[in-house]
Order: sequence, then C-alpha cells, then structure tokens
Amino acid sequence: MSYLSKIVALNNGDTEGFLPFVIGGRHVGNIAPAFAARLKAFPRQFVVTDQMVVLNPEVHDFDARSAALAEVLAALHRDGVVAQLLGELYPVTDGRREHALCLIDRGVIGYFGIAAYGQHLNGYVGAGERMKMWIGTRARDRHLYPGKLDQLVAGGLPWGISLADNLAKECQEEAGMSAELAAGATPVGAITYFAETPRGLKPDILYCYDLALSADFQPVCTDGEVESFELMPIQEVIERVRETQDFKPNCDLVIIDFLIRHGLIGPDDPDYLAIQAGLHAGVKGIGAMLL
Repeated sequence: MSYLSKIVALNNGDTEGFLPFVIGGRHVGNIAPAFAARLKAFPRQFVVTDQMVVLNPEVHDFDARSAALAEVLAALHRDGVVAQLLGELYPVTDGRREHALCLIDRGVIGYFGIAAYGQHLNGYVGAGERMKMWIGTRARDRHLYPGKLDQLVAGGLPWGISLADNLAKECQEEAGMSAELAAGATPVGAITYFAETPRGLKPDILYCYDLALSADFQPVCTDGEVESFELMPIQEVIERVRETQDFKPNCDLVIIDFLIRHGLIGPDDPDYLAIQAGLHAGVKGIGAMLL
C-alpha cells in the first residue's frame, strides 16, 4: 500500500450510470437508477425520467422543498428502503453551503449523491520526527467504522451553525476541550474526495484544522463516539496510514495532508505531485462546486 493508494480508493466515484438530481434548475447530486425507481412512487414531489430526477418545480421555496424531502424520506424509512434517519439536517447545494436550496437528513445524503461538509482537527504535541499525534479509537457500537482509528476531533457540519461554533461544539463533545482551547485551532485548508458507496455517490468536503497541544493535555470523550485516545508517535501514525487499513478512510487523507504541510512527506516521494492533486480531486459531477 501507499499514500496514493488511500487517495485513489476514496476517489472511485463516477457519475456514469447515475441520474442527475436537479432542484430549481440546479444539478445538486446524482442518484442510482434503483433508488430513482423508488422515488417514482412520489409524483407530487419528484419527476423521474430516464435522464434525470427533478424535485417538482411547483415545490419552489426553501421550506417547501425541505418539507417535501422530509415527507418522502419518512415514508421510505417506514418502508425499510432507507435504513436510518439521523435527525440532523444538511444543506443541499451546488455551491457553497450558505447557498442551500433546501435541507435534507444527513442519513440519506448518500442516496442522493449530495455533497456533504465536515470538519477534522489534527491535535499534536511537539514537532518534526519527534512529534506525537492524538488519535482516537471509535467506539465499537458506532454504525460506521466501529473500532477504526480517527482524528482527535472529527464531525459533520450541519445547517444553522457556523464553522467556528460547530468546531467548538465537536471539540467539547468528542475531546472535552474548552471553547478557549478549541479557538486556538488553525484552519489549514480543505480536502475533497468523490467515492462510490453501497448507497450511492459520496462527494465530500472536509475543512481541516491543526491544533498544537501541550504535553499535559488529556482528551476526554463526552459523547460516547470514542472508546479511547492515544498519543501516538508520528512515525507510527505514518506507518499505519501508509501500510494498514486501521484508520477510518477519510482520516487517512486528512493525515496525509497534515504530513505534507509539516514536511513529513516531501518532494522526494515519487507520488508527491499525484498526492497533492489527489487531495483536491473530489466533488466531480456536481456542477461548479465551491472549490
């Protein structure tokens, strides 16, 4: 395995064979034909053809669109078509999240191939090859990636909260950090990827942050998502990212980005330029996305 193989694995998405999902004339996602066929049962909300799936143009404002989607998803959940609704609303957009056309439950984003936003924070102690990084192990009862290694703090970015406030909330819930400590995190950019999953296409945008921590910092999980934390030597982090499947897949990419920025992956790596490009290769097929 290699760094590049981790990036390639999360960029296996292809819109070929999927139907564009259109709201208000805007291409906001892509839907598998099998799921599109399920939506034909809801003609008040969807117009489904062989070429695309369109949210009924008569449903034309933010609240009405959100309500129409919620009604359909509740029915699909009752029928067992949609396994899980999370009650957390995400923006539906073909551009910046602030330009949302409506809202949709986080649990079904994959079925519609809609871009989702998240925030990942690298917490570390020291510098250079003696650096250590705080790594969490996900709780075994998690619906997704139980027992996998994770960033110190990582979470989705729902509607109705700013980047700064959401990061502070996630830092408190997942690592027991004070708001003052979380405010010291440095925004360092964003990575994108475009994966295909059993539910459908997954074009994600992750805002990344670095936070240098004192040697006496000790994280405490308060929301049950992490079963333990470890202050891991950076060389072990490197080996496990490069050679194993121990990390949650998108965490691999966030750490690879961190290693480049901190000079721990350099231009002597034969895949250096491909790695750099690959970390920003996602969000294909969703029109003119934010990047």
